Parts: sequence; C-alpha cells; structure tokens
Amino acid sequence: QQGPFIAVGDALEVIPRTLAQNCGVSVIRTITELRAKHAAAAAASETCHVGINGITGELVDMNELGIWEPFAVKIQTIKTAIENA
Repeated sequence: QQGPFIAVGDALEVIPRTLAQNCGVSVIRTITELRAKHAAAAAASETCHVGINGITGELVDMNELGIWEPFAVKIQTIKTAIENA
C-alpha cells in the first residue's frame, strides 16, 4: 500500500537532487541534511522553508531569499511526479 507514496516521494526528490548536482556540492550530504531539517520541523509541528540555494548549494531558508512557490506550481509538480512514478 505504501508503494505509490514512496514512488511519488522519490520523483519529487529529483528537484533538490538536481539542484545539488548543478551546484557541485555533495549530493548525498546535502539531501541528507535537507531531509533532517524537514523531519525536525515536522516533528516539532512547524513549517519548514529550507531549500537548496541554486547558486551556492547551501541549505537556506527560502523565505529569507524571497523565494516562494505558487500553489499552481506545487499542484503541477505533484501531478508530474505522479505521472512519472
């Protein structure tokens, strides 16, 4: 029963993985740190806005950089991930 959810999660993870690769940082280390920050925020029932800076490859608060995703972009990303899964 969890198969489709795992497949969608893997498909969505392509985005930060590609950003990390394009920045030349350690992909495994960066994705692991990103997952840890999101998991810690979820455990504390907080909203996490941490993402990968596409220029430096550092993990930063996207609100501080002024980067927001419109709802329409999120919906299309999820639809695309499901289609690819």
